[in-house]
Amino acid sequence: MAGEGQRTEGAAPGDAGALRADPRRLGGIALMCGTVAFFACLDASAKALAGLGVDPLLTTFMRYAVSVALISMVLNPVTTPHVARTRRPLLQVVRSLLLFGSTAFNFVALRHLQLADTLSIQFAAPLAVALLAGPLLGEWSSRERLAAIAAGFCGVLVIVRPGLGEVQPAVLYILGNMLCYALYIITTRKLAAYDSTATTMFYSGLSGLALMSPLLPWIWTSPGTPCVWALLGGVGLFGTLGHWLLVLAHARAPASVLAPFIYTQLLWSVLLGYLLFGDVPQGTTLTGAAIVVASGLYLLARERRARPAA
Repeated sequence: MAGEGQRTEGAAPGDAGALRADPRRLGGIALMCGTVAFFACLDASAKALAGLGVDPLLTTFMRYAVSVALISMVLNPVTTPHVARTRRPLLQVVRSLLLFGSTAFNFVALRHLQLADTLSIQFAAPLAVALLAGPLLGEWSSRERLAAIAAGFCGVLVIVRPGLGEVQPAVLYILGNMLCYALYIITTRKLAAYDSTATTMFYSGLSGLALMSPLLPWIWTSPGTPCVWALLGGVGLFGTLGHWLLVLAHARAPASVLAPFIYTQLLWSVLLGYLLFGDVPQGTTLTGAAIVVASGLYLLARERRARPAA
């Protein structure tokens, strides 16, 4: 999710205006907090559906069907001419499929893992991006950054090791989610040089929906209660609203300002996990999550220090 906000990071250190609270930045931070709250509700809805016996693939299909329908009401060739015109169609398809894979792996893992467990491992995605950016983007990391990445992945091991024998498949699913999402971020950064944000958003769910549609006769089961219908609609609605607020947040504040507030999603996940499912995170989960978050914040701090120098 590349930042689309104003470039205000380069203000001089002594500039009092740069230090004064900027209402646009504060609004961006509030929108980012709303973004992660919606994403936490999305995960909670998917976990609730899994508990009700709904196939995770059906949940994934509804996530994209609702999202594509809502986005198409705003972004379509009629309201936004040339929105479907892309200079890198294959990369757009690959990006969309990576997002689909990330979502499907996450929904399957949520059948077996707590919300806090899955999210804590997902937080390692920025570390994976920093590691993969070298061979894929030519953005090689320094030894200090590599050390922070290694520490972050040690935090992931702290989370998964205690229950490895019991939930090994679920752990592999959430690791697949993390890898797909890291590659999704990298392809998004590549596409930023070729296509507009509107075009990339237009294509985001189309490939996943096209892939899932032929499977619908085999995975479809009619929801038996209004609650199931509401949850199926919710996974699409929460995801769409979350991404919408994310775009609005980046229009008001730089990514470097917003990034630390992504970690507040862990608070929402712990709260929803406890209130809805009675889940209490283990000490190893909280310890591992703290290591992963600290590593991510360290990388962010180095990035912010390096930008003025560049």
